[in-house]
Amino acid sequence: MAGFTIAIVGRPNVGKSTLFNRLLEQRKAIVDDQSGVTRDRQYGIADWNGKTFNVIDTGGFVAGSDDVFEREIRKQVKIAMQEANLLIFMTDVTTGITDLDSEVADLLRRSAKPVYLVVNKVDNQQRQLEATEFYSLGFENIFFLSSMSGSGTGELLDDVVSHITDDMGEATMENDIPKIAIIGQPNVGKSSLLNALIGEERNIVSDIAGTTRDTIHTHYNMFQKEFMLIDTAGIRRKTKVQEDLEFYSVIRAIKALDEADVVMLLLDAEKGITAQDLNIFSLAARKGKGIVVLVNKWDLMEKATNTARDYEKELKNRLAPFSDVPIIFTSVTEKQRIFKAIEVALEVYENRTRKIQTSKLNDVMLKAIEAYHPPVVRGTPIRIKYVTQIPTHTPAFAFFCNLPDDVKAPYRNYLENQLRSHFDFKGVPIKIFFRKK
Repeated sequence: MAGFTIAIVGRPNVGKSTLFNRLLEQRKAIVDDQSGVTRDRQYGIADWNGKTFNVIDTGGFVAGSDDVFEREIRKQVKIAMQEANLLIFMTDVTTGITDLDSEVADLLRRSAKPVYLVVNKVDNQQRQLEATEFYSLGFENIFFLSSMSGSGTGELLDDVVSHITDDMGEATMENDIPKIAIIGQPNVGKSSLLNALIGEERNIVSDIAGTTRDTIHTHYNMFQKEFMLIDTAGIRRKTKVQEDLEFYSVIRAIKALDEADVVMLLLDAEKGITAQDLNIFSLAARKGKGIVVLVNKWDLMEKATNTARDYEKELKNRLAPFSDVPIIFTSVTEKQRIFKAIEVALEVYENRTRKIQTSKLNDVMLKAIEAYHPPVVRGTPIRIKYVTQIPTHTPAFAFFCNLPDDVKAPYRNYLENQLRSHFDFKGVPIKIFFRKK
């Protein structure tokens, strides 16, 4: 279901980031009255009435002349029109329809995708009357709301999730084989990695064009290993359009995440991990995907005795709290450790599908609980009596106890660490639930 993607588009300073935060129910995007605040792409997962979907907050504007704004807006709207399943066009009732709004509207009218016109800051009766001006833009679906207070967002979300069907986001491959996505910033070596893995061998079964344009699914079947590689680097082959590569890479990465079992996140060794890489990493973890981090271009780094060890330690600090992730130092051009990366990715896939026998699980975890008891709450000790693995696509465990709502994050982290130390879940997010016994 998480394959459905909406993009929030519009001119600067109409409240796109405020609505984004409202949909995600967290203050993730920076909000300010000054235009041009959203420079990095923000993206996350929203949930409404049991249906989840990806949300992209467009931005990246650099403060400058109107021409700069117009050029940036035009690029992002065109990309969103091509890649998102649904578009939210944000406007501001306090300024009325501006020339920039009209230009965005002209672009969006050509889209075959559903477009929802949202008039923001409609928080009183007078503004409700003023907002009727926006009907002149000619969009069928129009919503008056206040993203700051949240009024009106429920009606918008009801309509958004009506487009989501149960089979969205499910990969439609013939074989039930591991699907590994290669993601990362532009120019970190994604295409080079794919070419290095498949270039000299002839046992590739096929290149299958993905459901989204330019995403290529390569069936890899050699050395007694079979899996599907999902490459998102094809975006660089588009020469006819002056596109915003960074915005493309974000949408591509999100779509690849939805299809993949395991994600190989490529980093540039010299640049390290960026805020956008961390966003993609946390998104993959939230979606329950296996993760392997590849530090590419390692051959270009100056090395001392403990360079790799120190680099890995710093990287894991940045990835915390989910730092139980394989980190492999590679050079795609030199073909250093690229096949090891595949082996590790397949091990992570096995970890993601691992099922623990209930009797063994209880034997191990109840001893761990006995060794370090949960805290006492309001004079009553928390007693965990039983644990079982939930039958889901990713590892999830239910602990049955007398006060499930009172188990706090530190003890949850302790239980997760115990699960990881006794059972191999390296590279895989673990979900823990507490239930009334």
